[in-house]
Amino acid sequence: MNQTAAIHVAKKQLGLDEENYRAVLARITGKASTKAMNDAERDRVLAEFRRLGFKPKPPTSRRKLAGKYAAKLQALWIAGWNLGLITNRSDAALTAFVTRQTGIDAVRFLRDGDDAAKAIEALKGWLSRGAGVDWSNTISDPVYQQTSGCKIAFAQWRKLFDGMPAISWAKFFAEAGAIAGRPAPQLEREADWVPVMNEFGRRIRAKQGEA
Repeated sequence: MNQTAAIHVAKKQLGLDEENYRAVLARITGKASTKAMNDAERDRVLAEFRRLGFKPKPPTSRRKLAGKYAAKLQALWIAGWNLGLITNRSDAALTAFVTRQTGIDAVRFLRDGDDAAKAIEALKGWLSRGAGVDWSNTISDPVYQQTSGCKIAFAQWRKLFDGMPAISWAKFFAEAGAIAGRPAPQLEREADWVPVMNEFGRRIRAKQGEA
């Protein structure tokens, strides 16, 4: 289900009339129509509807990965999608990639700690080699050091500008804050960086001619 469809499902589930629905949109994004919003703004609207009690129904068309380490692996795989490294963001593509890289069966790397660590490192290594994600803490900013999302987003920013002056840390933080709707130094949780990564990912795919 795309973002706009999910927003309309939320509107119906929450019992919002047209006036109250438009008021929520305007309060969160300053825009009264989803058509005028970008992906990051729609993400923020959906987050607000979830806060108000919206409970999206899980998709039933495909089987989701299950296991203690599934969420971490999926997050890294979606990072690859948002960095423009992959064209297939499905769980099936994820398991096939990890199995090829590690030789470990999916049942094991989704549930066993040691095998999961190998799978996670394989994915992180690929993001580093393929898209320049720097997992170290060479940048002294505390937000960068404590959030993988910030590190991925900065690699996206560098890829978008490909060596141009706009790569500067100050400009990156200003843009991230504008997308997230609050100052970047306050983006201290991994979840805070999701709309930023999604928006940068949309721009990267557009630049590649895939969106």
